[in-house]
Amino acid sequence: MAASPTLSLLDGSDLSPERALAITADTLSGADDGELFIEKRQSESLVFDDGKLKQASFDEAQGFGLRAISGETAAYAHGTEFSAAALKRAADVCASITRGTVSATHAEAPARSNRKLYSDSNPALAMGFSDKVALLQKADAFARALDPRVTQVSVSLAAEWQAVEIIRGDGGTYRDVRPLVRFNISITSSNGKDQGQGSHGLGGRGEPLSYFTDEVWMAAAREALRQSLVSLEAKPAPAGEMDVLLGPGWPGILLHEAIGHGLEGDFNRKKTSAFAGLMGQRIAAKGVTVVDDGTIPDRRGSLTIDDEGTPSNCTTLIEDGVLVGFMQDRLNARLMGVRPTGNGRRQSYAHAPMPRMTNTYMLNGDRHPEEIQRSIKKGLFAKSFGGGQVDITSGKFVFSCTEAYLIEDGRITTPVKGATLIGAGAEALKRISMVGNDMALDPGIGTCGKQGQGVPVGVGQPTLRIDGLTVGGTAA
Repeated sequence: MAASPTLSLLDGSDLSPERALAITADTLSGADDGELFIEKRQSESLVFDDGKLKQASFDEAQGFGLRAISGETAAYAHGTEFSAAALKRAADVCASITRGTVSATHAEAPARSNRKLYSDSNPALAMGFSDKVALLQKADAFARALDPRVTQVSVSLAAEWQAVEIIRGDGGTYRDVRPLVRFNISITSSNGKDQGQGSHGLGGRGEPLSYFTDEVWMAAAREALRQSLVSLEAKPAPAGEMDVLLGPGWPGILLHEAIGHGLEGDFNRKKTSAFAGLMGQRIAAKGVTVVDDGTIPDRRGSLTIDDEGTPSNCTTLIEDGVLVGFMQDRLNARLMGVRPTGNGRRQSYAHAPMPRMTNTYMLNGDRHPEEIQRSIKKGLFAKSFGGGQVDITSGKFVFSCTEAYLIEDGRITTPVKGATLIGAGAEALKRISMVGNDMALDPGIGTCGKQGQGVPVGVGQPTLRIDGLTVGGTAA
């Protein structure tokens, strides 16, 4: 499968681009907005576990989704067959919301962009199958030889190539080709009594082979081992209210979940977000600035255009503690009287778009990380996170720490296990008392779920101090 940003995905199929445009234009003639979304995708996954190749899959998929919007109502139909008959059946479903409409206020078409944020290369073709297996096998052997306490290793590689084409009723056509790679290694260690777990992953939309150099995967293995050995020695975490030091990079997942979803346009239009109605008001401590930036080259969450054809943007959400923006798709932006921000995303052609994050992170402050650490007399250093739960309406969250340490008299001391952070996003933002100058993005591993749809995202932040956060623990 091959595609070019200048060629239609329908070329060579039973449905010509001209016929697709005619059907789309006719269907959307009485609608406020809508589009025909066309997709071709390849995905590959290999898992090397317990010293052998346990899983290898390769999938190809294609399909289209047709959407018509009238007011707040959207009709959506999708199919896998590129034919005029299949598209007409979808058009009949979508036309149901525009029948009897005399005229519509057509939404302005997306702007054009010549920006190119990532390669067109297909990661699945960058290496032969035997070379991929050999790489996983080499990584497995290397990890096992790092330390005699290593008892189990799992190495995985996933690659995806997605080509999309968006056709609007006004004749506008928008295309993008998106590569995606992820590599992960997990290590279990044992001291004969307890087991420790560690995992490290990386990836993005850059040149595929750049993620598989010896230097890169060996560093990933060493980091996974480090985490595993720390976990092996960790003591049960204490519970109570304490000052928390968040590390840079991946801990931004807390920011993503605890407040990021609450700043998406649909939740605020429907007033189901904890931040609804607070535009222009202070919602965080001074010095806190948060952006959603889909324009960073090669990043996992970046997009040249979103899934509605809008160019991605760097959207400021919180500026010096004040709420100044939301992430918007076209539908919610139109209904709220603002411009779309390039955050209309969908998992695939079988899903309608909605406001979603891209790369969401907090900007640098002016404090040195060591200064922040020394300021905490007694607290918790949360270096990395696993899963968590968030209630969008209340903003309340619970997050588990995969790597955490006690802080005593400004020094990081005992590693602890079983620590959870408990709070509310709006309240936690106001408890940020110090912001570091070491902002980092995550290594390229995030996937965000919303209403059953998963999309790749990025997170990031500098070192942060949050005062008086509730910590759940397992110590007796």
